[in-house]
Amino acid sequence: MDPETMVMPLILIVLFFPFCTSVDTLTPDQTIKDGQSLISNKNNFALGFFSPGNSSYRYLGIWFVKVPNQTIVWVANRNDPIIDSSGVLSINPYGNLVLHDSSKRLLWSTNVSVQGTTSSVAQLQDSGNLVLVQGNNEKVIWQSFDHPTDTLLPGMRLGLNRITGLDRFLTSWKSQDDPGTGDYFYKMNPTGSPQVGLYKGLTLYWRSGPWPWHASSSAATASSGFKYYSVNNEDEVSYNYFFDDPSIISRLVVGNSGLLQHLLWNGGDLQWKEFWSAPKYRCDNYRHCGAYGKCGTESASFTRFECTCLPGYEPKSPKNWDHRDGSEGCVRKQLGLSMCGNGEGFVKVELLRGPDSYNAVWMDMSMSSSECEQACLRNCSCTAFVSMNIDGKGTSCLAWYGELIDISENSYERWDLNVRVDATELATYTRKSNGFLGNKRHLAITIISLMVTLFLVCLIAYICLMKKRKTSPSKKKEEEENERIVKRKLHNQSLFFTGTMGYFEGNEPEENSRHPDLLIFDLSCIVAATDNFSPINKLGQGGFGSVFKGEEKMLIYEYMPNKSLDFFIFDHTRSSLLNWGKRFEIIIGITRGILYLHQDSRLRVIHRDLKTSNVLLDGEMNPKISDFGIARIFKGDQIQDKTTRVIGTYGYMSPEYAIFGKFSTQSDVFSFGVILLEIISGKKNNSSYQTHPSLTLIGHVWELWTKDRALDIVDSSITESFDSHEVLRCIQIGLLCVQEDATDRPTMLAILLMLSCETTLPSPNQPAFVFRRPTKDLGSVTEKGFYSINDVTITTFEAR
Repeated sequence: MDPETMVMPLILIVLFFPFCTSVDTLTPDQTIKDGQSLISNKNNFALGFFSPGNSSYRYLGIWFVKVPNQTIVWVANRNDPIIDSSGVLSINPYGNLVLHDSSKRLLWSTNVSVQGTTSSVAQLQDSGNLVLVQGNNEKVIWQSFDHPTDTLLPGMRLGLNRITGLDRFLTSWKSQDDPGTGDYFYKMNPTGSPQVGLYKGLTLYWRSGPWPWHASSSAATASSGFKYYSVNNEDEVSYNYFFDDPSIISRLVVGNSGLLQHLLWNGGDLQWKEFWSAPKYRCDNYRHCGAYGKCGTESASFTRFECTCLPGYEPKSPKNWDHRDGSEGCVRKQLGLSMCGNGEGFVKVELLRGPDSYNAVWMDMSMSSSECEQACLRNCSCTAFVSMNIDGKGTSCLAWYGELIDISENSYERWDLNVRVDATELATYTRKSNGFLGNKRHLAITIISLMVTLFLVCLIAYICLMKKRKTSPSKKKEEEENERIVKRKLHNQSLFFTGTMGYFEGNEPEENSRHPDLLIFDLSCIVAATDNFSPINKLGQGGFGSVFKGEEKMLIYEYMPNKSLDFFIFDHTRSSLLNWGKRFEIIIGITRGILYLHQDSRLRVIHRDLKTSNVLLDGEMNPKISDFGIARIFKGDQIQDKTTRVIGTYGYMSPEYAIFGKFSTQSDVFSFGVILLEIISGKKNNSSYQTHPSLTLIGHVWELWTKDRALDIVDSSITESFDSHEVLRCIQIGLLCVQEDATDRPTMLAILLMLSCETTLPSPNQPAFVFRRPTKDLGSVTEKGFYSINDVTITTFEAR
């Protein structure tokens, strides 16, 4: 190539890479303008100008280079956007990084004092840290890691420098379109024994356990190589994390809804995967069970309240406790009995996340367990203590003075909390303990007796089996026919009341498949309970028909005296019995129920047929989700599945499920959104409207929402005054749930936070299924093979 033909490429290189010899570094004689960027040495991070979401404003920020969807991890001028593309980053004569716009207005600066006359250089490191280095000695005089926005990267410290007062904490964005300082903070609380927490303003709503901290999930951390490092001394209290594999791309971020998420980038799926998040379970919510209450995630279920009181305490409000509200906590059983030099002692409660440690003190870092107990016993204000070994340096003693708040069962923290109790309570627990130890001999005798009995039962069963084999062919044929008749009856039945909850299995269930909270019923028990499947005992059947196969589990539901939700809200007379307060309680109850299925249960359950008729109401109008005949279980990290046989109810199915057969937690969220709008309006989704007969309820609500008349849909039978702001939030949440794109819909956890807290809600996009199917099309088979009929269950018909 001759010299003349090489001129143009050289000019282009100079134009696009004015400092190509060191693209990760900015010197005093260089600038970065909008459209230019710094790139770290190994191509991990970029520094440049960007516009978030749908905003036209420009910001200076840092993002991942290897993640296709631009993911911002740090913003310089988060509260001072540039209105055009005139932003310029440079190093001023005083050695500071400065950001100006076209009018020379200073938008952001590192604002540090630079000693001496040597110039400064800025460098973007492969860790994502932007550092300002003083010339010759390469001393770091400022770094972005000391001034985080909403994201914590590996190697980045979160916490307090006790000497300089530098407090490193995360703050959420205002919205997806605005990186300005939001409402939520993730920061270190150094008071007492340090702990990190999530705050909305000044209000704490989630916290970690007290220092020393443990990894959040032993199984996940072991497989991923996740590690963390913490410091707690007179100079600093902080922590950071990292992975053994430096190629793992991760970030810990505080979202604008208040959710803290640790995310890992999956290059195969090209999406962020959740590694850990908080708050995730009911027990994660601060003070969920109040003072002296203990929250048990593992023991919680639909029928079992997750809150219990610590030894020596009882519910402060038994009525609220019965209604599954433990926020008022517990009080001492014997208020008049002194716990100061009156024979009191301690009862151990195992495997806990320690209480809020704002009122806790490390008494001694080298104190035995017995010495710790005696020290706490001598101080009448000491309510509990923990004795633990820290980093193999000996046993240490942490004591609490005052209320014990925010305690929960925890399989990875494994703290043993010794709770101070009065003499009466101590004697009770001592008798229980001694009784257990003293009965070991009796237990051995009992076991031997049971073994002998079991042997005799097996022997008798064997003899009976031998006799049965000798039964005449005609008799055997008669018995087989009777068995087929019973099984056929079983197959054709739907829902029966036996006065309790459990399930039946056609074959003998494996021991490890049994849920500890469910009873096992054999066929003879079901036949007896239903009087041989008598029609008199039949309460009804689902739209899908038979909900049981002979060799699958058959659910036995408890009787619900108030029938189902649709029995009330769609009847003009009965709907007046549900004021707005009761409807909101039902909404909260349904939300918690679906959240349990999606997140809190051991296995993730996708219901696939959520609708008002499948929400049953007990005697106190508490909602319970029913009809799991077509539910699917997701295992591990499965987030979606697909079927060629779509089953559900028209009007409640999400578009991706109805059209493509794809279902996930977000398809249940769509159904919940429809239920929410039906509860508010008292109308079915397939109802028609005089102003626009072709609109569904979703379409009608959307039309009114765009005209700022959303309150017009509120059920006219709600005669008393209601909180219009609360109702509008519920309508907005409903519209967020029925958005066409499944990825735009919130999770059930986010929905519960939206309903419980005054978080800023995003604006909903136009929902799916705005228009009703024309009447002449009802009952026809679509080109995709889906059979659609309003208000009944639908399925597909496949060609053979």
